[in-house]
Amino acid sequence: MAASTAQVLSLYRQLMKESKKFPSYNYRTYALRRVQDAFRANRSVEDPKMVEQLLNQGRDNLDMIRRQVAIGKMYPTQKTIVEG
Repeated sequence: MAASTAQVLSLYRQLMKESKKFPSYNYRTYALRRVQDAFRANRSVEDPKMVEQLLNQGRDNLDMIRRQVAIGKMYPTQKTIVEG
């Protein structure tokens, strides 16, 4: 289980780091909140098969976030008042 814990923490850090790269404030805060909520909701999962399934789902989400960040950087947006 120690390797799984390290994998989970690594995935969490990667998801948070990539989510912070969104150029749009709204997308960035939404992605950060969704990552945190998903990890909190699944904190008590101990079944190895379920943990592996959730890890795979998280990796897929990480790939999606990376793609969306790349697309978001292609089209600049105006900063909101909150970012100002």
